[in-house]
Amino acid sequence: MGTRISRRYFLGLLPASFLMPQISHSQSSKQMAIHPEFPAQDPDLVRQTVGSSHWNLEKVKELVGRSPALANAAWDWGFGDWETAIGAASHTGQAEIAEFLMANGARPDIFTFAMLGHLDALKAAIKAQPGIQRTPGPHGISLLDHAKNSERGEKVAEYLESLGDADPNPVSLSTTDSEKQAFLGSYRFGETEKDVISITLSKEGTLQFECRGRLCRLHRVEANAYAPAGSPHVRLRFAVVEGKAVSLTAHDPEPLVIAKRI
Repeated sequence: MGTRISRRYFLGLLPASFLMPQISHSQSSKQMAIHPEFPAQDPDLVRQTVGSSHWNLEKVKELVGRSPALANAAWDWGFGDWETAIGAASHTGQAEIAEFLMANGARPDIFTFAMLGHLDALKAAIKAQPGIQRTPGPHGISLLDHAKNSERGEKVAEYLESLGDADPNPVSLSTTDSEKQAFLGSYRFGETEKDVISITLSKEGTLQFECRGRLCRLHRVEANAYAPAGSPHVRLRFAVVEGKAVSLTAHDPEPLVIAKRI
């Protein structure tokens, strides 16, 4: 008597490719048009989400609506100065953006509590971890400034001011206008069009570093050396000849790149 083969058994003998829906060449080509960081989130969408979270609620809603995981997007502005979307909203006083992000799974921290005016939560965090009030946020922005930048943070700001050490802003040596002109310009460290560092002026007139979509303010720490905001251990050292920078070297703390003025 022959053995009866069930449909399930028969299907199990077939190769998986036979059972899977066939993908046309055009579909396959379309699937290959994918960002180079896959399966990580698209870096451009991450950058847009974090950038928009500083001020643009509608854009944040659009981006997170398309990909909810972007509520926890984090972007490195350079040299480890990481900023989350909710972190961006927190230091700019954007309570509505922060609340939208939290409703979609974003993780609040002490900077969010300071901005939202959650005094009891902040006191509990400082009691549990004394000294945490001295920890700076993204771009080196202090916990006290997060409270001061928010309409809801008045009571928190009063409390933090009473501690006396919640605003450890970095010391930046002054830079004259003529000195700024000596550093402004573009510096190349590689062969592609992306391998260029630009030293420009911010709206406030301070020097800033731009490279590959990253942007950070600079604090002067020595005669010809600067530290990026949010990365105080990093040094950008300029070689100056006859009053003009001819190159800069990035140290973290070992040398990372040497860029020549172009």
